[in-house]
Amino acid sequence: MKHYPFIIFYLFLNAFVYAFQGTVWVYIFCFILFSAVVIWGSFDIQLGYFINSFTHKRTKIKEVALTFDDGPTEFTPKFLDVLKENNVKAIFFCIGKQIEKYPETFQRIIAEGHTVGNHTFSHSNNTGFLSTSKMVEEIEKCDEVIFKAGNIRTDLYRPPFGVTNPNIAKAIKKTAKKSIGWNVRSLDTVTDDEKKIYSRITKNLKKGSIILLHDTSEKTYNVLVELLLFLEREKYSTFTIDSIIKSEK
Repeated sequence: MKHYPFIIFYLFLNAFVYAFQGTVWVYIFCFILFSAVVIWGSFDIQLGYFINSFTHKRTKIKEVALTFDDGPTEFTPKFLDVLKENNVKAIFFCIGKQIEKYPETFQRIIAEGHTVGNHTFSHSNNTGFLSTSKMVEEIEKCDEVIFKAGNIRTDLYRPPFGVTNPNIAKAIKKTAKKSIGWNVRSLDTVTDDEKKIYSRITKNLKKGSIILLHDTSEKTYNVLVELLLFLEREKYSTFTIDSIIKSEK
């Protein structure tokens, strides 16, 4: 039950206010706590606070999904090379602007049988502050680029930075998208230490995990090479987004 922590918090808050009612500082304290919980819910996609996202596959076998955000980039062909060598299919959540920049690479992603998802047109740093209409525009504009460059349509969407809020939730519903999250975050965009990235992924890996990576750097490529060896050694197979959706229905 994804909202269980928030239900417990709500009950605790009510009991706390009842016990100390009439004290203005109690209400200030409760407001601060409530704000903290909302912020937590906005940035942790696994909680499903504003909208439910697929964050893992319910499975009893050792299988994981590899997902790559923010491409295509100049590094993506190397990622595709190693995935092809290992006969592994992945999920690429692409930015519209990047598709326009690297249309041939985007077409290669599709041609080699990988799944493509919408990651907005611009991946704005202000995503969490955009209106519903602006978010709809971001998603639809990316859809247009995806269709123009790859002649395909996708109902898969990953929120930039994993941020969700009421406006983003409404935009996802209005555009009939399925929100895709993760339960293993590599943090490959905030650390340069390849060993730490690799360790973080392998340490948190579970059956059915969705791994968040970015096809945007040499370091993540190096981590992917080692990760694929680890998955083979530990007898993990990989699955694609289609099987995630089917397993959640």
